[in-house]
Amino acid sequence: QVQLVESGGGSVQAGGSLRLSCAASGHTHSSYCMGWFRHAPGKEREGVAAIGSDGSYSYADSVKGRFTISQDNAKNTLYLQMNSLKLEDTARYYCAAVMCETASQALDVMRFGYWGQGTQVTVSS
Repeated sequence: QVQLVESGGGSVQAGGSLRLSCAASGHTHSSYCMGWFRHAPGKEREGVAAIGSDGSYSYADSVKGRFTISQDNAKNTLYLQMNSLKLEDTARYYCAAVMCETASQALDVMRFGYWGQGTQVTVSS
Protein backbone atom coordinates (compact mmCIF):
# COMPACT_ATOMS: atom_id res chain seq x y z
CA GLN A 1 0.00 0.00 0.00
CA VAL A 2 1.22 3.48 -0.90
CA GLN A 3 -0.11 6.69 0.62
CA LEU A 4 0.19 9.93 -1.28
CA VAL A 5 -0.68 13.40 0.01
CA GLU A 6 -0.67 16.37 -2.33
CA SER A 7 -0.38 20.03 -1.42
CA GLY A 8 0.37 23.35 -3.06
CA GLY A 9 -2.65 23.92 -5.23
CA GLY A 10 -4.53 27.19 -5.32
CA SER A 11 -5.76 30.01 -7.48
CA VAL A 12 -3.43 31.92 -9.75
CA GLN A 13 -3.68 34.29 -12.66
CA ALA A 14 -2.73 33.19 -16.13
CA GLY A 15 1.02 33.42 -16.59
CA GLY A 16 1.68 32.70 -12.94
CA SER A 17 3.37 29.78 -11.24
CA LEU A 18 2.58 27.15 -8.63
CA ARG A 19 4.54 24.28 -7.15
CA LEU A 20 2.75 21.13 -6.15
CA SER A 21 4.19 18.70 -3.64
CA CYS A 22 3.38 15.07 -2.96
CA ALA A 23 4.51 13.28 0.17
CA ALA A 24 4.75 9.53 -0.33
CA SER A 25 4.74 6.90 2.39
CA GLY A 26 4.07 3.21 2.81
CA HIS A 27 5.48 0.49 0.61
CA THR A 28 7.18 2.67 -1.96
CA HIS A 29 10.08 1.04 -3.75
CA SER A 30 12.28 1.47 -6.77
CA SER A 31 9.91 -0.34 -9.18
CA TYR A 32 7.39 2.47 -8.98
CA CYS A 33 7.01 5.22 -11.52
CA MET A 34 5.85 8.48 -9.98
CA GLY A 35 3.91 11.20 -11.65
CA TRP A 36 1.08 13.66 -11.85
CA PHE A 37 -2.16 13.49 -13.71
CA ARG A 38 -5.02 15.95 -13.82
CA HIS A 39 -8.74 15.81 -14.23
CA ALA A 40 -10.92 18.69 -15.27
CA PRO A 41 -14.73 18.51 -15.33
CA GLY A 42 -15.96 17.14 -18.62
CA LYS A 43 -12.51 16.07 -19.73
CA GLU A 44 -10.55 12.84 -19.69
CA ARG A 45 -7.90 12.27 -17.07
CA GLU A 46 -4.57 13.38 -18.52
CA GLY A 47 -1.12 12.24 -17.51
CA VAL A 48 0.89 15.43 -17.11
CA ALA A 49 4.41 14.47 -16.06
CA ALA A 50 6.17 11.37 -14.84
CA ILE A 51 9.45 9.92 -13.67
CA GLY A 52 10.06 6.33 -14.62
CA SER A 53 11.58 3.72 -12.36
CA ASP A 54 14.39 3.70 -14.94
CA GLY A 55 15.03 7.39 -14.29
CA SER A 56 13.41 8.63 -17.48
CA TYR A 57 11.21 11.71 -17.63
CA SER A 58 8.17 12.38 -19.74
CA TYR A 59 5.69 15.20 -20.17
CA ALA A 60 2.39 15.66 -21.93
CA ASP A 61 2.75 17.84 -25.00
CA SER A 62 0.38 20.35 -23.45
CA VAL A 63 2.82 21.15 -20.63
CA LYS A 64 6.25 20.66 -22.19
CA GLY A 65 8.51 23.61 -21.54
CA ARG A 66 6.23 24.93 -18.78
CA PHE A 67 6.05 22.17 -16.16
CA THR A 68 8.95 20.42 -14.46
CA ILE A 69 8.69 17.25 -12.40
CA SER A 70 11.29 16.43 -9.78
CA GLN A 71 11.71 14.29 -6.71
CA ASP A 72 13.60 14.37 -3.46
CA ASN A 73 14.21 10.75 -2.56
CA ALA A 74 15.53 11.63 0.87
CA LYS A 75 12.21 13.27 1.69
CA ASN A 76 10.05 10.83 -0.31
CA THR A 77 8.53 13.86 -1.97
CA LEU A 78 7.54 14.49 -5.56
CA TYR A 79 7.17 17.98 -6.98
CA LEU A 80 5.57 19.61 -9.97
CA GLN A 81 6.74 23.12 -10.80
CA MET A 82 4.16 24.77 -13.03
CA ASN A 83 5.12 27.97 -14.83
CA SER A 84 3.34 30.09 -17.43
CA LEU A 85 0.02 28.68 -16.33
CA LYS A 86 -2.87 28.83 -18.77
CA LEU A 87 -6.61 28.78 -18.28
CA GLU A 88 -6.70 25.26 -19.67
CA ASP A 89 -4.42 24.04 -16.87
CA THR A 90 -7.32 24.42 -14.46
CA ALA A 91 -7.98 20.96 -13.02
CA ARG A 92 -7.61 18.78 -9.97
CA TYR A 93 -4.07 17.45 -9.90
CA TYR A 94 -3.30 14.04 -8.52
CA CYS A 95 -0.02 12.48 -7.52
CA ALA A 96 0.24 8.86 -8.55
CA ALA A 97 2.47 5.86 -8.08
CA VAL A 98 2.33 2.83 -10.36
CA MET A 99 4.60 -0.10 -11.00
CA CYS A 100 6.17 0.42 -14.41
CA GLU A 101 9.49 1.03 -16.09
CA THR A 102 9.50 4.15 -18.25
CA ALA A 103 8.04 7.58 -17.75
CA SER A 104 6.15 7.41 -21.03
CA GLN A 105 4.43 4.23 -19.81
CA ALA A 106 3.59 6.01 -16.59
CA LEU A 107 1.74 8.81 -18.38
CA ASP A 108 -0.64 6.21 -19.79
CA VAL A 109 -1.11 3.96 -16.77
CA MET A 110 -0.61 6.07 -13.67
CA ARG A 111 -4.33 6.63 -13.19
CA PHE A 112 -4.59 2.87 -12.56
CA GLY A 113 -2.11 2.98 -9.69
CA TYR A 114 -2.21 4.61 -6.27
CA TRP A 115 -3.51 8.18 -6.07
CA GLY A 116 -3.64 10.92 -3.52
CA GLN A 117 -6.72 12.97 -2.75
CA GLY A 118 -5.71 15.60 -5.28
CA THR A 119 -5.20 19.33 -5.08
CA GLN A 120 -7.16 21.91 -7.04
CA VAL A 121 -5.41 24.30 -9.41
CA THR A 122 -7.51 27.16 -10.76
CA VAL A 123 -6.10 29.55 -13.34
CA SER A 124 -8.01 32.74 -14.03
CA SER A 125 -7.63 35.53 -16.56
